Amino acid sequence: MSKGVRRNFTKEFKIEAVKLATEPGANIVEVARNLGIHDSILRRWINASKEGGAAFRGHGRLKPEDEEMRYLRKELERTRQERDILKKAVAFFARESR
Repeated sequence: MSKGVRRNFTKEFKIEAVKLATEPGANIVEVARNLGIHDSILRRWINASKEGGAAFRGHGRLKPEDEEMRYLRKELERTRQERDILKKAVAFFARESR
């Protein structure tokens, strides 16, 4: 694979790779070579899985709590923008009525 090209792996692929590499008697370097990835990437995934797996970024779905948090943050930002527009409109019309 040429340098400069970044490959994306799904969360499921990462989880399966970690399972293969952490089986008794498994060799991380061989597992990584068989999967077509560098062993340092596989080691990073293994360390991330020990932290609870939340560090796996992939194309998997978010947990419902995280999805709701993302939605609420977007909604809050939109509401703040609407508030700022209304403040400017009130200030504008207050100047006009003088």
